[in-house]
Amino acid sequence: MVVKKNVILTGVKPSGTLHLGNYLGAIAPAIKSANESTDKSYFFIADAHALTTVKNAKELSTAIRHIACVWLACGLDVKKTAFYRQSDIPEIFELATIISNVTPKGLLNRAHAYKTVVQNAVDKNQDPDKDVNVGLFTYPVLQAADIMIVDTSIVPVGQDQKQHIEIAADIAKSFNAVYGNTLVVPKDLIKPDVGTIAGLDGRKMSKSYGNVIPLFCSEQDLLKAIKRIETDSSLPTDPKPKDHLIYVLYKHFTGKDLDPCIGWGDAKQRLFDAVNKVITPMRERYNYLMENYGEVEKILALGAVETRKVARETLNRVRKAVGIS
Repeated sequence: MVVKKNVILTGVKPSGTLHLGNYLGAIAPAIKSANESTDKSYFFIADAHALTTVKNAKELSTAIRHIACVWLACGLDVKKTAFYRQSDIPEIFELATIISNVTPKGLLNRAHAYKTVVQNAVDKNQDPDKDVNVGLFTYPVLQAADIMIVDTSIVPVGQDQKQHIEIAADIAKSFNAVYGNTLVVPKDLIKPDVGTIAGLDGRKMSKSYGNVIPLFCSEQDLLKAIKRIETDSSLPTDPKPKDHLIYVLYKHFTGKDLDPCIGWGDAKQRLFDAVNKVITPMRERYNYLMENYGEVEKILALGAVETRKVARETLNRVRKAVGIS
């Protein structure tokens, strides 16, 4: 019989260069939660999940390296959290194979990511399955295995990811209904919405729009990016809207309100000073880790060793339940 514990798990898929929107909306809150938690926590890089879309080995390897260094540079405490690569835990993939046999196809048909790809093809009068690979379709099963392998009870997610945890819970319940109380049924913990961080042009900050402020660019490039933030023609003494990106970012990085009656040029300089003050020590740490990646590899290896101890216990329990131990 499985004994339920307070276990928190977070995963991140490696993709591209991270920006200030990623930092404020996901990285900083997740690290704060992990570092302050008194419960056992796991944090992993979902490199196998990235294979559904990334088809270039060098690109994926670079993204993994970047993501690992970013999270460590931003302060993830590996003494409190097991930090590992998904691909270093083979038990995850065996568990995914086993639980796939109790997963209804209809459950996967309803997954948002799969439905979006299908709908995009339909909208273009193409074969609905044109851009669907089996990895994409079974993505929720592997994700469920990520969660179950360490007996996760709590998964902090944004509202848009709530369905992922619901599917994992449904799969765990289906397995337990057939084989008895074997897997922990996870629950989501919806993170407070920090709101959408706008980009340089006022739209959502996104690499696809080309309007991002890279997280660990040089001081010179950071200043250039901030100076590119679009503003209006108001006079220096005119009150500026508090929901403008400059004022929003300043509030996030300082906890204070920026004087609304200053010129845009002055406001941008003050924002740069505030952001750079916070980012500089992390940038320096990031650059060091990128140049000394062997240290990161050791951290990930230790995290994998710690995680595999629990993963093997879970898998042995599952194998025994289904009769293949």
